Amino acid sequence: MDVVELHNRTVKAFAELVAGVRADQWSAPTPCSDWDVRALVNHVVGEERWAVPLMAGKTIAEVGDTLDGDLLGDDPVATATFAAREADVAAAAAIDKVHLSYGDEDPHEYLRQLAADHLIHGWDLAVAIGVPPRMDAALVDEVGTWFADREQIYRSAGMIGEHLQGFTDPAEALLAASGRDPRWSPALSVLDRFGTAMDQGDLDLAMTFVADDVVFESTSPAPDGQRFEGAAAVRAEWAKLFAETTEPHFETEETVVLGDRAMVRWRYSWREPSGDRGHVRGVDVLRLRDGKIAESLAYVKG
Repeated sequence: MDVVELHNRTVKAFAELVAGVRADQWSAPTPCSDWDVRALVNHVVGEERWAVPLMAGKTIAEVGDTLDGDLLGDDPVATATFAAREADVAAAAAIDKVHLSYGDEDPHEYLRQLAADHLIHGWDLAVAIGVPPRMDAALVDEVGTWFADREQIYRSAGMIGEHLQGFTDPAEALLAASGRDPRWSPALSVLDRFGTAMDQGDLDLAMTFVADDVVFESTSPAPDGQRFEGAAAVRAEWAKLFAETTEPHFETEETVVLGDRAMVRWRYSWREPSGDRGHVRGVDVLRLRDGKIAESLAYVKG
């Protein structure tokens, strides 16, 4: 595939996704844990804005800090649409080399870098806003073949995470190679962050992932546990659990999400008076609503 066509098709696909972002989704989490939707789009728009002067032969020093910070303004969709059009035009420029941060580069190599970023971040954006991700097979093949020889360079530079194994579908394999979990969803992100907060004993943070009318059923007393309704009651019960155990540690062993339902397999441990560590393993069956935990039914082994 012609490299300009590759670039422009990935840019167009990303712009179409941006056009579908709802007003209430700009602060939603994405697979890029440090970025919400707005930050992700700002990053990609920044690349498109940079492509214009770089493909015109300018240096990074000449561009300076004019493209730093927030580029989206009050109308992110219009800004992203305009940036995509400008990037498409710039991609066709006849130039011998582009001046990048690490040195001079072949413009076709630079365009392939941009295409890869648009394709993969397009998946990031799609799953973040709840749109079924559709990664064009031809684009996946082009980017995947190119990326295979550069994966370790990206990883050594700290640009991508660990390569997750076990994915054979070409699109999923490319995502896994780029450090993503192809199973990621907003619900999984909520549960991961909730689990981290609980492990840290940070109830203030944990409760930000819980609905005001949450229902929690504890594991005791047998056989049915105890039911707590409302965030205040649930928080009090969790605070009691932490207060009554020494050196508590909550560890998530597995999370499975299916629509608005989820299952979390966990291990909870503590320091016994003898100095040994005790533990219990169990499962929470959860229901999520509007990005928060609305119901948590806990069960334990033994």
